[in-house]
Amino acid sequence: MIGKAIRQGLSLAGFSVDWVQDGRAAELSVDNNVYQLVVLDLGLPRKSGIEVLKTTRAKGNNVPVLIATARDAVADRIAGLNAGADDYIVKPFDLDELIARLRAILRRHAGSGRVVFECGALTLDPVGKSVTLRGSSIDLSAREFGILEALMQKPGAVLSREALEESIYGWGNEVGSNAIEVHLHNLRRKLGAEVIKNVRGVGYRVVELT
Repeated sequence: MIGKAIRQGLSLAGFSVDWVQDGRAAELSVDNNVYQLVVLDLGLPRKSGIEVLKTTRAKGNNVPVLIATARDAVADRIAGLNAGADDYIVKPFDLDELIARLRAILRRHAGSGRVVFECGALTLDPVGKSVTLRGSSIDLSAREFGILEALMQKPGAVLSREALEESIYGWGNEVGSNAIEVHLHNLRRKLGAEVIKNVRGVGYRVVELT
């Protein structure tokens, strides 16, 4: 029940979410997929969350990890943090606090304490779900917002079509063959054709505007 609620809440907050329910599946998922962050329960069947975390770090995988658990003893928190967790939240917790902590982790790993992403005259507020261009508000769909947020987290970096798909779709979502292209077309129509550049054969990047 908690897992379903977290998945639904994070999806509504704009995250693309994959959910597995035991430690071995979690380990395989982290090994085989590129995630921006992981919410990890310690009390997992088949392999504990602490074991998953230790193995992940031993392999040199530095994906940000937030531990979510009912174990509130100080020793448990210390063990989790010493094993390589980035943050710790004790159940029961408020979903809004979880989302705020996840966004703070993402900002830290992006090397920025900013809440708002900026690229020249274009700004994006992931908390307020707002986008402005030269001071004017731009209305975007959830998918369009997710793609733009992924691009603006690394201004100038080229993201592949596959990376953009992963940023807005979770497991089980049916993705049309040209879905990303359709969303990008709509973004360019709303923001201007010059805002997002197609690097042929590589991917897409956001361009700094004046």
